[in-house]
Amino acid sequence: MFDIVQRRRVYFILSGVIIGLGLLAMLFSWVTTGRPFNIGVDFQSGTRFELQFTEPVQEGDIRAVFNEFGVNNPSVIELSGENLTNAWQIRTEFISADDAQAIEETLSGQLAPLVPNTTLVESVSPTVGAEVSQAAFIAILVAAVIMLGYVAFAFRQVPNSFRYGACAISALFHDLLVIFGFISIMGMVAGWEVDALFVTAILTVAGFSLQDTIVVFDRIRENLDRRPWDSYENIVSRSLLETVHRSLATQLNAMFVMVALILFGGASIQHFISVLLVGLLSGTYSSIFHAVPLLAEWDLRRPQEVI
Repeated sequence: MFDIVQRRRVYFILSGVIIGLGLLAMLFSWVTTGRPFNIGVDFQSGTRFELQFTEPVQEGDIRAVFNEFGVNNPSVIELSGENLTNAWQIRTEFISADDAQAIEETLSGQLAPLVPNTTLVESVSPTVGAEVSQAAFIAILVAAVIMLGYVAFAFRQVPNSFRYGACAISALFHDLLVIFGFISIMGMVAGWEVDALFVTAILTVAGFSLQDTIVVFDRIRENLDRRPWDSYENIVSRSLLETVHRSLATQLNAMFVMVALILFGGASIQHFISVLLVGLLSGTYSSIFHAVPLLAEWDLRRPQEVI
């Protein structure tokens, strides 16, 4: 019988390697750009241009046009992908709508005509950016606290019930770090940004991860009553094996839908769905190979402690 709990340290090390690579990516991004990942205009003041020219243009020429309008040190990234030939993303300090229109016309006149119906210009004022950032942080924090309280309450009749909530939150942070590492890597490789949809993806992944973890925790609670003579480690291992097939079947169904959306959906949702898919993979892994084995490890290390 495949004993996941017995091999828990292998999975802890694997989690550490994956998270470590993500942290290294965030550190590299911080050193090179001043941010752990690209922050979209939703969370800070600024203006973002997405432009596609009919002919090749040079990065230096784009910067020169912005400099003419007093915009210094714009972030200029050439976009790649299907139907994105000669496409660029430029992020700057906050620019008024009139100035943005003038810059767009100058770029089209001096460099090359823009492809019709492809231009995107988004601006967020400093006040709105700060409000959105604060609201996103509060939403994630409140969600984590509610999850911890819910798990602790749901398993209040189980000895050391607080451990269940702590292990569920540990799995949640595991998934968040994996997502942050992924978005940092994609930000450096393909110019992906953290925007309001990213926060939606985080909260969705948190729900998936918690649901998966609670299914196993609930089976542990049942087996504690059914098998009072058995060791806690054996009960945890048995509970995992009894629920892993259901967990994998549920997640695979969702993953197939997400892969289809990535392949055949519009470009506007591909980043969002990709983050969801990575988060779902991480959530499935963390609920099976992180949260529950961590619960067993905690019991083995401090078997007499009652919280």
